[in-house]
Amino acid sequence: MGSVFSPYYARARRRGAADPENFCALNVALYGAGGHRWAMTERGRRWISRDATRFTIGPSAMRWEDGVLVVDIDEVTVPIPSRLRGQVRLTPSAICAHEVRLDHEGLHVWRPVAPFSRIDAVFEKPALRWSGIGYHDSNWGAVPLEDSFESWVWSRAAMKDGAAIVYDTVLKDGGTSAFALHIGADGHVEDMAVPPRREMPTTFWRMARHMRAARRFSVASLLEDSPFYARTLLKLDTEEGPADAFHESLSLARFRNPVVQLMLPFRMPRRG
Repeated sequence: MGSVFSPYYARARRRGAADPENFCALNVALYGAGGHRWAMTERGRRWISRDATRFTIGPSAMRWEDGVLVVDIDEVTVPIPSRLRGQVRLTPSAICAHEVRLDHEGLHVWRPVAPFSRIDAVFEKPALRWSGIGYHDSNWGAVPLEDSFESWVWSRAAMKDGAAIVYDTVLKDGGTSAFALHIGADGHVEDMAVPPRREMPTTFWRMARHMRAARRFSVASLLEDSPFYARTLLKLDTEEGPADAFHESLSLARFRNPVVQLMLPFRMPRRG
């Protein structure tokens, strides 16, 4: 809701006050040997409805049902149209109420809602299913991300008894902020020392990337590579042994570029 990377929302904000409920999207990305699938169709207010336990966006919806987050997906992929239809069920081991202010003014907040969960996915189109470790967090803010940040790096490693999460941000005023947490399967949060910075190879789009890691790591797969955002699957060497980690690099300085704004509709079509 109020999709942070929406070029339509950004355009509306430049013209004056913009209603975030008029810029909503369910982003679905599948990665696998059969190819990648991406859907992120933005929809206006007339396509959505929501209450305390349910959020409907066009033909797709998510709801809390007996402690399980159920996501019903019925979308069309871009840039090559194909149907993306299935259901994802996320069962948290615990709900975490911990919140972190990401900037000095407290305008942006992050909450790791269900940092250690079970996920069960069943898709009709394409025909596939799997079960494994799931994760659910939430970000919200009072102003656009690009008004507060120049860049950030985020990573989440799946540990044996929970999740290890690192945030590393550069603010628009030049300040920096970094923190690291271990969140157990019971939802208990512990602060960790922020690991040292280790550089990563740049992407096709020349995105500079780094990782906060105490030990060795390797890039297993570059999942998304865009002019302002990269998503990577890593293999970490931890005290517990090998661990998988998702890693994100985001450049808001690049996102503000007018050329990037013109490119975004190709990945994010809109139905008003």
